[in-house]
Amino acid sequence: MLFSSLTALAQQNRGTIKGHVSTTNGQPADNVSVMLKGTKYGTVTNEDGDFEFRAPQGKYTLVISQVGSKGQESSVDVVSGQTVTVPGVTVSDVTHGLQEININANKTNKFKSRKSVDVGKMPLSNLENASVYNTISSQLMQEQQIFSVDDAIRNASGIQKMWEATGRGGDGGSYYNSRGFIVQSGLRNGLAGNITNTIDAANIQSIEIIKGPSATLFGSSLTSYGGLINRVTKKPFDSFGGEVSTSVGNFDFERVSADINTPLDPQKKVLFRLNTAYNHEGSFQTTGFSRNVFIAPSLLYNVNDRLSISFDAELSYGKNIGKSIFFFPYGVTIAQLGYSSADQLPLDYKQSYAGDDLTQTSRNANFFGEVKYKIAKSWTSRTNIAATHSYSDGFGPYFYLMPHDSISRNDQSTKNSTDDMIEIQQNFNGDFKIGKFRNRFVGGLDFFRDNSKQYFFGSTLDAVSLHGNQDYTNFNKAAMDAIYATGTYGFTYPYMYIRNTYSAYVSDVFNITDQLIVSAGVRVDRFVNIGNVDPTTKTVSGGYQQTAFSPKFGLVYQPIKDHLSLFANYQNSFRNQTGITEDNKPLKPEHANQIEGGVKLDLFDGKLSSTVSYYDIKVKDITRPSSVPNRVLQDGTQLSKGIEAEVIANPIAGLNAVVGLSYNYSKYDATTNADVANRRPGTASSPYLANFWVSYRLQKGAVKGLGLGFGGNYASDNTIINSVSQGVFKLPAYTVFNSSVFYDIKNYRFGFKMDNLTNEKYWIGYTTVNPQKLRNYALTFTYKF
Repeated sequence: MLFSSLTALAQQNRGTIKGHVSTTNGQPADNVSVMLKGTKYGTVTNEDGDFEFRAPQGKYTLVISQVGSKGQESSVDVVSGQTVTVPGVTVSDVTHGLQEININANKTNKFKSRKSVDVGKMPLSNLENASVYNTISSQLMQEQQIFSVDDAIRNASGIQKMWEATGRGGDGGSYYNSRGFIVQSGLRNGLAGNITNTIDAANIQSIEIIKGPSATLFGSSLTSYGGLINRVTKKPFDSFGGEVSTSVGNFDFERVSADINTPLDPQKKVLFRLNTAYNHEGSFQTTGFSRNVFIAPSLLYNVNDRLSISFDAELSYGKNIGKSIFFFPYGVTIAQLGYSSADQLPLDYKQSYAGDDLTQTSRNANFFGEVKYKIAKSWTSRTNIAATHSYSDGFGPYFYLMPHDSISRNDQSTKNSTDDMIEIQQNFNGDFKIGKFRNRFVGGLDFFRDNSKQYFFGSTLDAVSLHGNQDYTNFNKAAMDAIYATGTYGFTYPYMYIRNTYSAYVSDVFNITDQLIVSAGVRVDRFVNIGNVDPTTKTVSGGYQQTAFSPKFGLVYQPIKDHLSLFANYQNSFRNQTGITEDNKPLKPEHANQIEGGVKLDLFDGKLSSTVSYYDIKVKDITRPSSVPNRVLQDGTQLSKGIEAEVIANPIAGLNAVVGLSYNYSKYDATTNADVANRRPGTASSPYLANFWVSYRLQKGAVKGLGLGFGGNYASDNTIINSVSQGVFKLPAYTVFNSSVFYDIKNYRFGFKMDNLTNEKYWIGYTTVNPQKLRNYALTFTYKF
């Protein structure tokens, strides 16, 4: 593909057209249409107001236009192999928010994102960035009629969902796997944004999955060695507009949502946007439901051309019954269990094995603020604060798989549990030259505090047979309340602590030439664990402090500027460890190091975009049990390496596709515990993963805007138990297909989706067995204004 692409480019006898578009108040104008009149050649401006595209040699009329204004025309002469720069163009202050969909419909590749601000904590195009990341666009989510972050992430290559959201404070959000390591969606616009229930997508503009150890810019508290998930939210704009949607489907699915934007003053300096949704869904099993109200207001005050102040909130209230999760009891081997694969288990796929009143209440109140100030032409200051509050109270039913075709039914409740996080971050961004060399710089200070006041307790109700005519509804609130009323619990688990992290970091992207870019960064973290709190005695113990450094290096070479990028990176991350070694020394932070290289493509005027990479991650200083009481050994090593590929294509007008493939090889090194040495970790997910989505939208005719979409996900066998002592247990491979039909016109949008078309029975797991939803559908109607 690469050689044929380069040959095609060479044969097209083209030149380059570039320029800059700004608004009347001097701000960059993004998403403005730039076209050669009477041709198919053109593009839209990026976040900086810049545009660049290629066209065959000749004389043309260039048209620059946006919704609500007359197009500006100028003559342009394209010469083969040369670049013509169009003088600066100014457009009126028609803002591009919800109405920008009219512009985006003309984009060559609407599933592609050209640039990210959060991935490098500075504006960088994908081809300039030595890191690998996937972006899930709002257009793709809209086509698929996606209502949650969980469903959206299935569009990212190399990502697999491992565990359902439970709603419990501290651990409630869904768990995913990236590059062999567990990760959660804990970041919002690059800052702490924890939500412990299923995360609603009502206020999501895009989702960025950043791959590999990323502690240099994002720390270790909310990231993993496999990467991080960052939610980019919708922003207010300076005209009135919005949309209201309602959806219904099977399994008692009901949803109402709204997205409303308006200026609050005649000068349009104070802008307000509200995203809100009510979501209710039943279960494909005998009992279970999830009900959630989500409210996300955002306010932007453009004080002047240099200063802006923004405030956002995410308020979520939910009530649910936990999804069915089956664990493997300690001391029971797979041989004793009698089954080595989930599809062999004598479980009734549609049976919840519990009553309908083991409910839990969860709440989130997250607040965000930013002050952005342009210090000088080349320097900007960003001051950010994020405060997240999670609350949970109620039952958490779960099950153990037992020998002789039985299960143990258990509860782990939370009692008025809270988890509060505060992050304060100050960044200074510069874009300047030293001589002829361009530098893009970020330097920052970061304070992160996690104050956990969570209390878990629980007990076992009974063990029941999986055969015969059983009444499983007796696992209910009354039964568990009767056990807890005795004051005797099977276990209690206080999870109460205060942890502070003080950080400083710098990163610089240095252009040696327009085509050769090097980058380097380093972070220093001072981790202060004040200690764990005993809720009975109120005493604090186990406090410790650690310092860790996290470097990062990158190299990008573009043999064909803005079309072909060869990249390599070294990335580092760490995890603070609690405990004492055999020789009575505190444990060192665990460290992960990644080396990665690959190719990024952006060809045929943006119609083909692709990233292919190979990575190798090594985690050192993993702890393992010691023969000395209350001591641990720290000499374990975990290896993870693999290949990831993503292709986003728009071969003809109206046809868009995204395809992802990945392979991961993970194992514990021989220096690790002999019980698991040279084996794949039970948390490492399926080795082979694939995803795709293809859609076509009619561009002309009486039913212009009518579209069809089809896609799916494949995962190979997932070994979730893998040790000498316990044995091997797997979740079988699965292929799940999804589809949608949509009709999008000026003021209305109709959509119908059906997920899991073939009614596939499949399981996910994080050393657990979690049955997944059967065939489900939803019908959506949207009114746009």
